[in-house]
Amino acid sequence: MIKKIFVIIPILIFFTACSNKNQNIESNNSQSEKTTLTYIEYKKLYEEKNKKIKNKPILEYETVITPKEYKSLMLNENSENVKSSSEIPKRKQAFNDFYNEWKNVRYKLGGESKKGIDCSAFTQRIYKDKFGIKLPRTTLTQVNMGVEVKKAELIPGDLVFFKTSKTDKHVGVYVGNGNFMHASIKGIQFTSLDKPFYKKNYWTSRRIID
Repeated sequence: MIKKIFVIIPILIFFTACSNKNQNIESNNSQSEKTTLTYIEYKKLYEEKNKKIKNKPILEYETVITPKEYKSLMLNENSENVKSSSEIPKRKQAFNDFYNEWKNVRYKLGGESKKGIDCSAFTQRIYKDKFGIKLPRTTLTQVNMGVEVKKAELIPGDLVFFKTSKTDKHVGVYVGNGNFMHASIKGIQFTSLDKPFYKKNYWTSRRIID
């Protein structure tokens, strides 16, 4: 009887160990299956991880931007910003020159000359004379030109638009330091964007030239 017990116990231990081992293997396999990502899951994680990278040259997730390429892109972008900044003093001077030429011209709805001019004809004339760019004639057509920019990101040369009444719209040219130049009912003048009337009625801004 004792001999049988000694034989049975090792056998039970062996089978128990094998059972535990199999359970561990199954558990590991199950865990491995759970952590294996499908292409869709990988794609989603990749997008979340890389959505903040600017100008990433991704083509169906087969190529990934390298640190060297990213650095190059950022350097090129910064160079463009520096180039744009170097143009700002020239633009400010152009605006001052234009103001001196037109400062005594009165406002006239529908006017297009120094005998009288309205706001959209004024911005049209600035762009034509100083930048060689032809803008459409009316405020409602000029507002569709270029690209929209945030008020906080304005640079000299951007057009600024206002809804001065339920039907009337107004336009001027941003000249820097929070001011814009326009043909108002009081004549040609520089005005602060923070002036209550214009701050309240600000509509949008458009960038025609970089």
